[in-house]
Amino acid sequence: MSACGKSLRLSRILPRGRGALVIAFDHALVLGPLAGTADPKLQLRRFAESPADALLLNLGILRQAVDALTAGPAPAIIVRLDWTSIWAAKGPHSDSKDRSALVAQPEHALRHGADAVATYMIMGTGDADFEAAEIARTAAVARECETLGLPLIVESLARGRAVDRPADPEWLSLHTRVAAELGADAIKTEYSGDVESMRGVVRNCPVPILVLGGGRLGSDGEALELVRNAMRAGAAGVFFGRNVFQSPSMMEFLDLARAVLDGHPATIAP
Repeated sequence: MSACGKSLRLSRILPRGRGALVIAFDHALVLGPLAGTADPKLQLRRFAESPADALLLNLGILRQAVDALTAGPAPAIIVRLDWTSIWAAKGPHSDSKDRSALVAQPEHALRHGADAVATYMIMGTGDADFEAAEIARTAAVARECETLGLPLIVESLARGRAVDRPADPEWLSLHTRVAAELGADAIKTEYSGDVESMRGVVRNCPVPILVLGGGRLGSDGEALELVRNAMRAGAAGVFFGRNVFQSPSMMEFLDLARAVLDGHPATIAP
């Protein structure tokens, strides 16, 4: 039964025959109120009216903004289960150690209507204890998700002293495969920088990979090109945050991204 539940829920996020468009709106938990996140209820209402397949949210915002998502058909919901310090600036008095913590359990997300959950998994820090804890935490969440029939999306990243180039295909191939071996049903990770090397990363991973957008790119045109390249590389879709909610023409960009993910030509008007 749990396998059936996972399959049904994952199909709402990764529809067959097209690439998935997921809007990430979980940034404020680790970065505070970025531009574009000041009025979450308004943004979630707009997201719900967009062609997005799913939204990535923190549990608190989901609870506060549920009315914005129940006025009509809404995207699938992915709940972020954890917090990490990897995005924090390390000051002169910091011990420079990375840390992470679960802020919710899969059962909490399921009770709040989630279709899937997401967690970080960081490698390359040079801290064996931290990385062992990351592996154990990811595995524990994966086992609970199996029991509940809830898909697990792992955001696997290379960060730390051992990492010169986080998007190096060797790092991407390593941590995405580790995440899959631990039980991830899909993976959110970075784009390698070119279609051919990213195609190799996707080929070496037995579960679907979705490419994250990262920081705001220079233009909507650049962001759309990233969507296009992700699909050429065989990715299952994209997770875009700042390249959506910081776009000067958000709904138009989402429509164009949807067209590319559906296999249609789409360009930004000059």
